[in-house]
Amino acid sequence: MGGEERWCVVTGGRGFAARHLVEMLIRYDMFSVRVADLGPSIKLDPAEESGTLGEALRSGRARYVSADLCDKSQVLKAFQGAEVVFHMAAPDSSINNHELHYSVNVKGTKNVIDACIELKVKRLIYTSSPTVVFDGIHGIFNGDESLPYPTKHIDSYSATKAEGEAMVIKSNGINGLLTCCIRPSSIFGPGDKLLVPSLVSAARAGKSKFIIGDGNNMYDFTYVENVAHAHICAERALASEGTVAEKAAGEAYFITNMEPIKFWEFVSLVLEGLGYERPTIKIPVFVVMPIARLVERTYKLLAPYGMKVPQIIPSRIRLISCSRTFDCSKANDRLGYTPIVPFQDGLRRTIESYSHLRAECRPKKDGPSKSSICLGRGLVADILLWRKKKQTLTTVFILVAVYFNFIAPGYTIITAVSKLLLVVSVFLFIHGILPEKVLGYTIEKVPGSSFHFSEEMSRQVALSVASTWNSAVNSLKSLCKGNDWMLFLKVVLSLLILSFLGAISLQNLFIIGLPIAFVAFFVYEKKEEEIDHLVSKFLSFGCKLKSNVTGKCLKSEKIQ
Repeated sequence: MGGEERWCVVTGGRGFAARHLVEMLIRYDMFSVRVADLGPSIKLDPAEESGTLGEALRSGRARYVSADLCDKSQVLKAFQGAEVVFHMAAPDSSINNHELHYSVNVKGTKNVIDACIELKVKRLIYTSSPTVVFDGIHGIFNGDESLPYPTKHIDSYSATKAEGEAMVIKSNGINGLLTCCIRPSSIFGPGDKLLVPSLVSAARAGKSKFIIGDGNNMYDFTYVENVAHAHICAERALASEGTVAEKAAGEAYFITNMEPIKFWEFVSLVLEGLGYERPTIKIPVFVVMPIARLVERTYKLLAPYGMKVPQIIPSRIRLISCSRTFDCSKANDRLGYTPIVPFQDGLRRTIESYSHLRAECRPKKDGPSKSSICLGRGLVADILLWRKKKQTLTTVFILVAVYFNFIAPGYTIITAVSKLLLVVSVFLFIHGILPEKVLGYTIEKVPGSSFHFSEEMSRQVALSVASTWNSAVNSLKSLCKGNDWMLFLKVVLSLLILSFLGAISLQNLFIIGLPIAFVAFFVYEKKEEEIDHLVSKFLSFGCKLKSNVTGKCLKSEKIQ
């Protein structure tokens, strides 16, 4: 690279796609690269250390810059002297945390734009997402860039990504800044720490046998090197003079491998390539969705106690059960983009890079048990799985005391709750008037904030109640029309279950439910594989029985 040194910045430079872009920029000898990300220093994998990036860092052609996008002063420092900025930083899309996504995807993106304008950066390429035009209800078939943003997105990630994208497009032309947005669809490839590892984790847990939906939904996947190539095509188009740059700037572009495939066929190819069975058992979306909503609400309650982000949440169910294919004609016409790695080659490279996750390499115990994951891996898990016997025995003692004092006497629920609240009130009052030290022991006071509902939490509770109410009203309207038999059966089944539970007294519920909770989870953790195998055999038998019955019915209809 002769003449004056040219610099570009890649935000989120340690992310999956960003790492490949950084290496490609260095390999093509286009720019010296500043890798901007959180963290005080950069840590390279062994392969990176001896590869292109490691050599570039040692020679000075690449530099690591620690930068928090929410701090504009840090952004300005990182962008100083840069000609181009590739803005690829974004939080994990599976974490549905509005505050987190808004701070990075909206506030952070605004800081990036402002810094580019202030420092007279020439070009800004923003990594967006196809979910900015997906409402979670209607499938997208060969969708192009004329698709509008939906009135309601499937999650906070998509909503804030759309907001950030709109700001980048609007900023085009300000102080000479040229911008465009890249929407890569379902990125896969070596180095991915989300898609393939999560599929393998599900396979090892016995969950990969299931197809959610009819299994025919089409998808566009994009090999990671093609995503990096699309960013470079965008930069070259914006750097061109005349009508090429004029046509390319201020626009968004879908990027795919241009080879649509059924989503579940892709999953099957990955799993089979790594030695696992392909999914075969189909489960309707309407069966899984109530479970997903319950899991999501459970996560919101138990997240503070250590529960990790679950895989089964409503937004993810919608993503994997709907068709989403996109037309790349605009990117081809205005950016000159065409995939440089065909789908099959990309799939082969991906599978080869995960040889350590093959079925034959599976350890005896891979990570936490499903019982632990279900219970949130926190205090509840420790108690019910008898990991901390002192805590478990203390909890059992408290529950026994509650039973004999409030449940066994045969009180009604209102009486039991009121007496329990009375005891708690007396305890808190006495605790409050005690001095800070009694007989040399320090008395820890209960802060008032422990009982305080934040405005955000109150708003979420109100929205949840309103959403549940509206859903119930919509179901009632559909029921009144008399043409939705499936809804009618679900309502009847739900009411029968509710009436069954309602017939059980609080005393019996306490006597039966608590011992089961303390025993069932513990037993399942110890005999997880055996129980999963039995359940799998039962489900397979049920599917075969269903197929036989259906076949006989069809034969009898033909004979008639």
